[in-house]
Amino acid sequence: MGNKFLDGTALTIAIIGAINWALIGIFRFDLVAFIFGDMSWLSRIVYAIVGVCGLYLISFYLHLGDRREA
Repeated sequence: MGNKFLDGTALTIAIIGAINWALIGIFRFDLVAFIFGDMSWLSRIVYAIVGVCGLYLISFYLHLGDRREA
């Protein structure tokens, strides 16, 4: 987890994905489908990027107990 830019970007994209899921769950409104079309190639890319970021963020669990004093 040395790259703060990559970590921050992945976390931001995952948060956006979580907000989209909240919209789907509460209001049945899919923001990605609304913006990019229902399962268009562009919306599929967005869903794939969110999924890859989520998988990358699994590595955060490995560092939960790390406390480095600077």
